[in-house]
Amino acid sequence: MIELASTLVDRGIPVMGHIGLTPQSVHAMGGYRVQGKSEEDARRLIDQAHALAKTGIFSLVLEGIPSALAAQITESLSVPTIGIGAGPHCDGQVLVLTDLLGLGTGPQPKFAKPYADLRGAVTDAVAAFQAEVTSGRFPDEAHSYH
Repeated sequence: MIELASTLVDRGIPVMGHIGLTPQSVHAMGGYRVQGKSEEDARRLIDQAHALAKTGIFSLVLEGIPSALAAQITESLSVPTIGIGAGPHCDGQVLVLTDLLGLGTGPQPKFAKPYADLRGAVTDAVAAFQAEVTSGRFPDEAHSYH
């Protein structure tokens, strides 16, 4: 990925790097697991971060890594870091919208914090729509073109 990032940057394409838990590679990583817990894995992530920064990326996502490691990486880079499941020491934070809005199903990752519980509201709205269509109450004259 470092060669690819370098090639893209050299061609004038802005690149945001991404290390740690990379969802596109989750199966190769053995599932959704925190990355960089061992000294060897932490060193590998630090090396990746610095190598990506040298390619000219404009920022770096740190995902699913210990907070102390994210702090160490953030302090050592000149590009901003964006954390997702990487603790409070990154330059910015991101949260998947379905997690933020409480729309997910099943267990949430430890770092995901729902700021609303919209799953129930969405379910209720869809059920009301289905009931009105089934009964013929929707669409009515007010919701039809003439």
